[in-house]
Amino acid sequence: MRAPREPPYTAAVTSTALASLATPRLLLDESRMTRNLARMRAQMARLGVRARPHGKTCKSVEIARRMVDPARPAITVSTLAEAERFFAAGVRDVLYAVGIAPNKLDHVVDLRARGCDLTVVVDGVQAAAAVAARRAGIPALLEIDSDGHRAGLAPGDGALLETAAAIADGGVVRGVMTHAGGSYDCRSTAAIAAMAAQERAAVVAAAARLRTAGHGCPVVSVGSTPTALFAQDLTGVTEVRAGVYVFMDLVMAGLGVCAVDDVALSVLVSVIGHQPDKGWLLTDGGWMALSRDRGTAGHVIDHGYGAVCSLAGEPIEDLIVSGANQEHGIVSRRGGGPLDPRAFPVGTLLRILPNHACATAAQHAAYDVVHGADAVATWPRFGGW
Repeated sequence: MRAPREPPYTAAVTSTALASLATPRLLLDESRMTRNLARMRAQMARLGVRARPHGKTCKSVEIARRMVDPARPAITVSTLAEAERFFAAGVRDVLYAVGIAPNKLDHVVDLRARGCDLTVVVDGVQAAAAVAARRAGIPALLEIDSDGHRAGLAPGDGALLETAAAIADGGVVRGVMTHAGGSYDCRSTAAIAAMAAQERAAVVAAAARLRTAGHGCPVVSVGSTPTALFAQDLTGVTEVRAGVYVFMDLVMAGLGVCAVDDVALSVLVSVIGHQPDKGWLLTDGGWMALSRDRGTAGHVIDHGYGAVCSLAGEPIEDLIVSGANQEHGIVSRRGGGPLDPRAFPVGTLLRILPNHACATAAQHAAYDVVHGADAVATWPRFGGW
């Protein structure tokens, strides 16, 4: 990536103690993030597949710099705002991995006219026809349903070839893609590996049908953090998309994808009060800071709205954010019971690990990058569609 047009990095005072930060704040442990990135790179190298990291989790140029391959920069996005920002930072090869709506095609055409090699996704004849009607040679991937989790065409669906034909009438059939969202429902790493095999088989079969029908299919794209990290064989796949691996979160830990001490993201909060009779601490980190995501509710270990850690990032006994109002977080023991307020006086700083890194990060405008108990930099993040 070349340097973006706007500075992506603003320096903080070196060795600024976390204690000086106003709360709530989004913290990023850079050493943990670096470890997570290295793990994914090693897995992609082992499988011999190109990575197309997803920028929706970080929404940050500075972090994306660390995710993409500088020799062949390519990225996945979930909004056209992300496409704009990463293209401005030098990434030309962009996949907009959400089914395209006709009212976004003017923006797509404009981005492509400016030199962005932007690919869209369709999962049926109507969307394909809308893309083709622009007569702009817009490349598209056909979305394949590999697990019944979300959108897409079944690999053997007759509409697959109809959709490809509709694209080819004025666009370009660039290939197929799928997202194994069902991996988030797995309860063992063996089940995740089986889901990865199922994901691969679905897109490889769909690509074979398209090629037999005379369509070029250079891209065969899969992606989810769990399946990317536990896939055993990706023969026939050309690229892998994943995003949350950069930070990890409590959902990933609950699935066995990572350990709790791999979670690089946390929210710094302050204790602002106590309810001793209820066994509660009150903090200034409510759902506006943490998000309403309750992704661990169905796991063996339910972390409520987040797991509570010390300022140094170490989990504290069995403390969780058991309840959340807009600006108030309620901290209690996972199973209930007394909590000595003297151990957590007003002003005590705590770090909350998120259930879903994407949702929690979306509540904040920047990352305070930390090493231990020191904040060393501030990296902006962006939002919008």
